[in-house]
Amino acid sequence: MSADASQGEFALDPPIAKKVPKERVHHGDVFVDEYEWLREKENAEVVAYLEAENAYTDQETRQLQPLRDAIFGEIKSRTQETDLSVPTRMGDFWYYSRSFAGKQYGVHCRCPISGPDDWTPPQLTASVAVPNEQVLLDSNVLAEGHEFFALGAFSISHDGTLLAYSFDIVGDERYTLRFLDLTTGELLPDEVSGVAPGATWSLDRAHVFYMTVDDAWRPDTVWRHKLGTEKASDVKVFHEPDERFWVGIGSTRSEKYLMIWVGSKITTEGWVLESADPEGEFTVIMPRREGVEYSVEHAVVGGRDRFLILHNDVVDGVKAENFVLVEAPVDDVANTTMLISHRDDVRLEEVDAFEGHLVLSYRREALTRLAIWPLTTDGYGERRELEFPLELYSVGLSSNPEWVQPTLRIGLTSFITPTQVFDYTLATGELVLLKEQPVLGEFDRNDYEQHRDWATAADGTKIPISLVARKGIVGSGVAPLLLGGYGSYEASQDPGFSVARLSLLDRGMVIAIAHVRGGGEMGRLWYENGKKLTKRNTFTDFVDCAQHLVDSGATTPDRMVATGGSAGGLLMGAITNLAPELFAGVLANVPFVDPLTSILDPSLPLTVIEWDEWGNPLADKEVYDYMKSYSPYENVEAKDYPAILAITSINDTRVLYVEPAKWVAKLRATKTGDSPLLLKTEMTAGHGGVSGRYARWKEAAFEYAWILTTSGAAT
Repeated sequence: MSADASQGEFALDPPIAKKVPKERVHHGDVFVDEYEWLREKENAEVVAYLEAENAYTDQETRQLQPLRDAIFGEIKSRTQETDLSVPTRMGDFWYYSRSFAGKQYGVHCRCPISGPDDWTPPQLTASVAVPNEQVLLDSNVLAEGHEFFALGAFSISHDGTLLAYSFDIVGDERYTLRFLDLTTGELLPDEVSGVAPGATWSLDRAHVFYMTVDDAWRPDTVWRHKLGTEKASDVKVFHEPDERFWVGIGSTRSEKYLMIWVGSKITTEGWVLESADPEGEFTVIMPRREGVEYSVEHAVVGGRDRFLILHNDVVDGVKAENFVLVEAPVDDVANTTMLISHRDDVRLEEVDAFEGHLVLSYRREALTRLAIWPLTTDGYGERRELEFPLELYSVGLSSNPEWVQPTLRIGLTSFITPTQVFDYTLATGELVLLKEQPVLGEFDRNDYEQHRDWATAADGTKIPISLVARKGIVGSGVAPLLLGGYGSYEASQDPGFSVARLSLLDRGMVIAIAHVRGGGEMGRLWYENGKKLTKRNTFTDFVDCAQHLVDSGATTPDRMVATGGSAGGLLMGAITNLAPELFAGVLANVPFVDPLTSILDPSLPLTVIEWDEWGNPLADKEVYDYMKSYSPYENVEAKDYPAILAITSINDTRVLYVEPAKWVAKLRATKTGDSPLLLKTEMTAGHGGVSGRYARWKEAAFEYAWILTTSGAAT
């Protein structure tokens, strides 16, 4: 401790982790890891170090408390705390969720339809009692007495009489599955612990299918539980021994078939069983072939059962990287007919089938798209793409559980458009706005603007950048700017509205997202050119986007903060090594900053699965050398770094807390200069951070106050 004369008390010094050298030897390379001992989660010394870092972070951010309180108050004041979702029809009921002021979690409810032709959702008001409302599940009650709570499965039986739900009260993503009789309100004695999220009912409501995970947290086994029996009598219906593959189970939209899906990062395989025969045997649809991905939906076309298959196999001698859509008889899947051919500029993502139409979800020009495809008596009608008058937006199907319905529920949002819920009338093409996310106070979307910009990478590739700010800020001179990115797993950072983000925008910040390679915004090749031995493109793209924003006069390095989480946290660690001079600060959430150590250890959760994303450094020296060249932890140097705030969770099973803990320890011992370096560990949470909306708002306020101060937007 050191004396703090200004406060008349002792101030905490930055925690210094002890060094315990440990050699890691692979492919003739010797790396001495001095902080691997921090992996010992149950070690009291490790816990004490994490708590010391938390205390130091509390001290160094104490002066931000008034700003944090103000931001939390803004989020709260703009949010309609007591609210209802738009009801969705399923069977004989309208289902919806409620939120209440002062309550951390949602409440699931339903009310009866007025008749079989009732397809107009009731206009419910939060302050008015709903006739014949039934509360199905109140997560606030389930969460009582627990510091963490997450709801996993929430699955209604086909006849609407039973609810299967699961919950996690630790944050380790292992759930307990329970069953509720909705006709009596009775909690059934059946209890299945240690399961993955999700539950799928059989048509007869007598059976539920669920999954369990292996020691690496990989969903690997599907079980069938018969209501009224003990867990010990549950039947194992499928097991996947290959550690590269995840397992999932669900049903087709028609509910005629149950589907088990087995997938690695590059290969998929589907297994099918008629729902009417839940105790039957699943059979493979198309045997897996390395590098071939496919998905299957059931449709009835011209009175015939067909499987609609999206795949990226070779067609006419060319790999269909962006996928094609074919159809085949359900009993002869090899006999396919091409429905939609491959296009370089369109990435097919999903097909949803209903009784009289299909819905295609795809990407073009870095934006999501929807098209309606009517089914006729003898085949397929004319496709119609839905259009929206926005430069940037995200659109997708919302909840549409019914196979036969006259409307289609759609969700739309943008950086400046609060989430909108529409019903699309299939017969007329009319789009009816049912609800827009309420934003209280003086919010006016016309005060803000969003734009698409493009940076040029070193290899000439054009990288899209999304920008949002209050009107008049972009292009008027230097402004504080928050630049986010992800760039892994073909995940896309699509435009979306955030009430919390208004607290940044209204203080003059520009928010930018760099859609770097490794993501999925620009199609499959965009992803392929940012993984394995091309992974460095992800990092250099982000740096090039940051440099473009400086060169264009949008901001300056002393006013720019970078942010990313999980694999985006790896991006943050990499860019701090590559170009620390470009950023005033870096916020890294649950950051994957010690990837080589993790990917070298197949006993760690999810490692073997990750080899298809990063390569296998255990078996391949080229992959080892390449990963070591960009791994943030291995490449910490004695140089000036920007201010860094790393946030992690003690129970995270995806990116272990030890990665940012080691990274911060090494940075503190190695870096030069006096820029702040902070580590905050949530001691009761998992990969998603704290639970409960008020807790999440407080966390957002904490992060935003740091961002605003670090960028100079707030002093």
